[in-house]
Amino acid sequence: MLIFRFLVLALLGASVLSFAFYIGTGQPHFRRWGLVILKWTVVSALVFFGVLILGRVA
Repeated sequence: MLIFRFLVLALLGASVLSFAFYIGTGQPHFRRWGLVILKWTVVSALVFFGVLILGRVA
């Protein structure tokens, strides 16, 4: 659980950093990377919590 939290926070930090680079430089590939990182972070968090909920139910 602790590793997962650290991983999610690190990925969210990378996404924020990528958006900051986009704001600073105006290069669109930083925004694209930020959105990709954010999307997969949210998807993986939803899957993780879904597995936890299914574990409690079953």
